[in-house]
Amino acid sequence: MEEDRLTVNSHAAPRLVRDLMTVGVKTCTPSTPINEVARLLIENNLEDLIVLEEGKAIGVIGREDLARFFARHNLRETPQSKFDEITASEVMREGVPQIPPDIPLTAAAQIMLDLNVRTLFLMHHSSGIEYPAAYLSYWHILRYLAADSPDELRDLGIKAQRFSPLESFAKKRDLARSKNVKVGIESISTDSKAISKKGV
Repeated sequence: MEEDRLTVNSHAAPRLVRDLMTVGVKTCTPSTPINEVARLLIENNLEDLIVLEEGKAIGVIGREDLARFFARHNLRETPQSKFDEITASEVMREGVPQIPPDIPLTAAAQIMLDLNVRTLFLMHHSSGIEYPAAYLSYWHILRYLAADSPDELRDLGIKAQRFSPLESFAKKRDLARSKNVKVGIESISTDSKAISKKGV
């Protein structure tokens, strides 16, 4: 069975960066507070954000940068209310680790290891302006390794189905509602069991 799975992946699965990357990059500005950066990373399940200044990518800030800053500056002693006074410019790494879209995924993974980064970005050049267009991270590599078939990766890559902002909002709303309903049912079930025990 494992041999069949590997055969499927080797022949039909994505092979190049453009086949597995995520199009669209979340960004922040140099003045974005680190607590907001942390929220963006958590809410979007990201390793890193691009720091943009007047439309130009000047650096990267991510989970590892925040953790390192937290440890080195002993933020344990800093009131959380002060975190909005520390900005991305104080924590970010200058420069953006980049790759082209047409190199093998194995080469991209090796570049991540060589540069000691968790995310690589694909930049688009237009009218003399360079801006982040897509990215590839450890998460993408893990998705590839975990997939039982290429069908599970259809939401990734340059050919992935795109949703309008309204459609994306509706999907997130419906997911949130379904989670709330599930939590509500579990809560009712737990309460019923507690009542039953008291009755006994």
